[in-house]
Amino acid sequence: MTAVDLFENPAPHPEPDPVDSRPPAVIELRRLTRSFPGEPPVEALRDADLRIELGEYVSIIGPSGSGKSTLLHILGLLDRPTSGDYLLDGVATGTASEKVRARLRGGRIGFVFQSFHLLPHRTVLDNVLLATLYSGVPRGERRDRALAALERVHMSHRLDFLPTVLSGGERQRVAIARAVIASPHVLLADEPTGNLDTSNSADVLDLFDELHRDGLTLVVITHDATVSSRAERRVRISDGTLTEVA
Repeated sequence: MTAVDLFENPAPHPEPDPVDSRPPAVIELRRLTRSFPGEPPVEALRDADLRIELGEYVSIIGPSGSGKSTLLHILGLLDRPTSGDYLLDGVATGTASEKVRARLRGGRIGFVFQSFHLLPHRTVLDNVLLATLYSGVPRGERRDRALAALERVHMSHRLDFLPTVLSGGERQRVAIARAVIASPHVLLADEPTGNLDTSNSADVLDLFDELHRDGLTLVVITHDATVSSRAERRVRISDGTLTEVA
């Protein structure tokens, strides 16, 4: 599906840099700022520049209050910047309609959260299938795609189990299957090991390594240095400012 197919009124592309012949990044922030009203206004993000290429595994690390949640909301198209540009696959999203942003969110971005967000009274398979209702997966492919996603995260032996009888690590694996079922361009993970013990955390991070080797673009937002160190590239956020970690 092309950008023209996806968008009813596609946002204009920024003027290309004549020196930069690279293909569009999966994620690109250009001098992006997010401010909240107050006296004085609170700048949660300050002139943020970030480029994440296809297939990269990037961690964004920072303490509570550093701007991590604001950045996640921007990257996930749950909020809009005050100024600057956010390009997803080369398409400017800041001026896109909410309908268009919802389509992008459902079809190109996978989310993994600290708290799993699984429906407790639906089976593992049902929880993953439900994600296809808003991600654009054709009806005839949904079950096969769900089974393949659960196989990919090593949970095909738990199809008929309820989340309430699974370990925390297993629940997070189901959440990851739900996130990847629509073959997103990028997986956004927000403190994905925050509710897990050391052993289950290691298992989830091993799974991220597998997904990365398969070519998936991963962005993991965390306060945990151990989680951050697993990524091939690290970015620190402090007081709303992004800096690369050597």
